[in-house]
Amino acid sequence: MDFKITRDLKNELLKRRELEFTLTFDGPTPSRKSIQEKLAALQNKDENLIVLDLERTRFGKMELFGRARIYDDEESKTSTEKAYLLKRGEPKAESEA
Repeated sequence: MDFKITRDLKNELLKRRELEFTLTFDGPTPSRKSIQEKLAALQNKDENLIVLDLERTRFGKMELFGRARIYDDEESKTSTEKAYLLKRGEPKAESEA
């Protein structure tokens, strides 16, 4: 996976950084969790403070266009973000079989 950040904006009012990025990859489309982990490692931030919003791939290309928001603290994240986006970023619960 190769990240290219196309836009990086600091939003002081909401205590977050807003990123737009292009991700090139080989093979199947990476999972949200793997994108979140890779972005956290590149930005030296906790992966729990990152919210992925929009991910689009183009047919036939190994490219993904996305947006992410990196919050300064957990409190700003929970007070600002929509509930469905927070739930989407959580790890799935293991079901007992």
